[in-house]
Amino acid sequence: MPSKLHLNHLLIIEDDQGRKEFTLEKPEYCVGRDQKCDIRLYSQFVSRRHATLVQKMRGDGSYYYRIVDGDKGKPSANGLLINGRKLQSHDLEDEDEIVFGPQVRARYFHLKKESIPTGPPDEWDITLISPNMVGEDET
Repeated sequence: MPSKLHLNHLLIIEDDQGRKEFTLEKPEYCVGRDQKCDIRLYSQFVSRRHATLVQKMRGDGSYYYRIVDGDKGKPSANGLLINGRKLQSHDLEDEDEIVFGPQVRARYFHLKKESIPTGPPDEWDITLISPNMVGEDET
């Protein structure tokens, strides 16, 4: 049975309260200082609704995330610095670095892992036993 490829989207945030990890699965995330944001940033230097993460589909059925500065057309005060470039939006790729403000940054990871099939073993599944694993009779 062939294994299936699973993609995990991970965002690691570092801000005034330390480091936090977020597994991304939802179609959209609000990122900012506002307590109602899905991903809350703790710093006086970021906007209440600093950025939006939007899930986008690929032709093969997989998806990726795009980060957009601000919320609903209203840009953030400081903007986004992505991999050292100031951008309004960006399709995130593995290991991208996003700077929201002084000492507030994130790193995006697109992790690929293969799932292990959960069916019965096939007829050629063989387990080898080492002779050292079998105990001798004690007399």
